[in-house]
Amino acid sequence: MKIEDAILEFSNYCFFEKGLSDKTIESYKNDLGVYKEFLNSNSIINVEKINPDNIKEFLKSRSDIEETSTIAHNLTVIKNFHSYLFRQKIVKSDVSEFIERPKLRKSLPKVLSIEDVDKLLNIELNTPFDYRNKAMLELLYGTGLRVSELVNINLNDIDYSNCLLRVMGKGSKEREVPLGEYSLHYLKLYLNVRDKLLKNGVSCDKLFLNNHGKGMTRQGFFKNLKALLKEKGLNTNVSPHTLRHSFATHLINHGADLRSIQEMLGHSDISTTKIYTKVSDDKVRVDYDTYHPRSHKGD
Repeated sequence: MKIEDAILEFSNYCFFEKGLSDKTIESYKNDLGVYKEFLNSNSIINVEKINPDNIKEFLKSRSDIEETSTIAHNLTVIKNFHSYLFRQKIVKSDVSEFIERPKLRKSLPKVLSIEDVDKLLNIELNTPFDYRNKAMLELLYGTGLRVSELVNINLNDIDYSNCLLRVMGKGSKEREVPLGEYSLHYLKLYLNVRDKLLKNGVSCDKLFLNNHGKGMTRQGFFKNLKALLKEKGLNTNVSPHTLRHSFATHLINHGADLRSIQEMLGHSDISTTKIYTKVSDDKVRVDYDTYHPRSHKGD
C-alpha cells in the first residue's frame, strides 16, 4: 500500500472509530505528511518497505530543526500509525515498536543577546519577501509566539485599534497578545506589499505568504531564518523557538511580571514560565563574576 493511502486510512480510523477532533487529526496528518516526504525522498513509496532504520534516520533529520518535545510527539504519531498498520494486517510487523522516545532535556533554553537580536532584525527592505521576513521576525520576537502560531495567523486576527493579536495556541486555547509599535509598524509595511505575493489573483486568508502565494509553513519559515542567520554571521543553530525564549528572558531581565509573561506565552502552568527566571538568575551570576571588582579573591 502506498504511504499516502495508508495515511488516509489511518486518518479515517482516527475520526470515525477513535472520535478524535478535527484539529488533532489535522496535526497527525501534518506530522505524517512530513514523514512521508522524507521516506519518498529516500525512494520509499510503500509502507511495506519501511524499516526501523528509516524511522531513526527521519528522527535524526528532525533534530536539527525541532525541539525534543516536538520530535517526541512526531514519534508518538508515527508509532500510532505503524501500530494501526500492523493491527489491520496491512504490514507483517510493527517496525516502530522498539524505537525509544527521545529523552526530554531539562537544560535551560538558549537565548540570543539583545545585540544579536538587533543584528538579526536589521533587514534591508527591498523586496516583498524582505518586508514579510522583517514583519515575521519582529512579530515573533515582539510577542513570543510559537512558530506554529505565527504561520497560522489570519488577516482578521489583528486588532489594529487596540494593538492586539488573537492567537490560537496549544489545545485550541485562544489568547490575546499585545502588539508593540515595532511589530505593528512592520506589519503595516508588509501589508502594503502583501498582494504582490499572491499568485494569479487567488486570495489567501493567511497573513504570511510563501513564494507560491499560499500560507507560509513552519518548515519554510525555518529555512528563511537559517538563511538570514548565515547572512548575518550569527549561529545557524538558532531556531524560531530561540526567539520565543529570548522574548521571555529579556522581559524578565527588564522587570516584567511573571504572570504577564505566562499569559503572553500561553503557558497553562506558571512553573513552565519560571524557567526563564533561572536563565535570568544565571545571567546575574555571570555578570557579577565578570564585572564586580571583589567577586574573586586575588591569588
